[in-house]
Amino acid sequence: MSKLRLTMACYDYDRTRPLADGRVAIEGVDLNYITLGPEETFFRALRHGEFDVMELSFSSYLLSTFDRTEPYVAIPVFPSRMFRHGNIFINERSGIREPGDLVGKRVGTPEYQMTATLWLRGILADEYGVPVSSVTYVTGGVEDPGRPEKLPLDLPPEIRIEAIAPDKTLSAMLANGEIDALQAARVPSSYARGLPGVRRLWEDYVAVEREYFRRTAIFPIMHVIAMRRKIYEENRWIAMSLYKAFVQAKELAYADLRRVGVLATMLPWVIAERDATLALMGADYWPYGLEANEKTLDAFTRYSFEQGISKRRVAPRELFAPEVLESYKS
Repeated sequence: MSKLRLTMACYDYDRTRPLADGRVAIEGVDLNYITLGPEETFFRALRHGEFDVMELSFSSYLLSTFDRTEPYVAIPVFPSRMFRHGNIFINERSGIREPGDLVGKRVGTPEYQMTATLWLRGILADEYGVPVSSVTYVTGGVEDPGRPEKLPLDLPPEIRIEAIAPDKTLSAMLANGEIDALQAARVPSSYARGLPGVRRLWEDYVAVEREYFRRTAIFPIMHVIAMRRKIYEENRWIAMSLYKAFVQAKELAYADLRRVGVLATMLPWVIAERDATLALMGADYWPYGLEANEKTLDAFTRYSFEQGISKRRVAPRELFAPEVLESYKS
């Protein structure tokens, strides 16, 4: 019997690479793994529905569930997670010295609904008393002019958003003071080049992020694995086949990190960093599944609703194929 041929678009992560190189097979599936950067995958999936299985922005996926066609179904596999305190950049001339100083400021963000900035707005509101409605959000490309929102938004009137001119970039606007701060998934070139007055809000962001995890036990989720709904509805078994394969691939990545006789990556102290991560976050510090991520998922869905992106507060289990939320017992 022939296998189901699926094309998947995903970045080249250590935790997904065994699927790309064939070390891990997906039961019943002949996989065509296309390695793409996240931005290209998101754009092509959300605009044109090009892939059968794909890595998606978690915020975009949540927003897509309110589309009457519900084009995608996700499994609780999170190929990208990242603490984002280090992704707030400021112009020192704006007078911003601490998080509370962001109130009343003009803050650049590539897209209002993007996952990284959704997390930052939620954390700033919860931890530092910066209400989402207290900031004017200025949207556009960080380095390339002309970036629009990938999905249409219907936001409450208290959320103030301004699109930048089609020939401008947020990185340059931060450097010249047209915006006071920038929240983005990538480091802007104005910071990377060391332009005067551009710095991180928290230069010692790793310490801030570690303390945040100690207090909250939240490791922010950025991306999720999703399937086109039509394929899923016709082959309900693929949800569990995909989930099992991603778990197996992740276990191989963990095993690689446990090999300490040689360095698999060109980072001299990667072993010490691994040990510090284990001490803080436990053995399965990159968990998949609903139960192990419920607190993080609950914060995420709350933030989306509070920021006007979701039209209602979504329960985490609503986001995933039901087949992967329980397992058989032997």
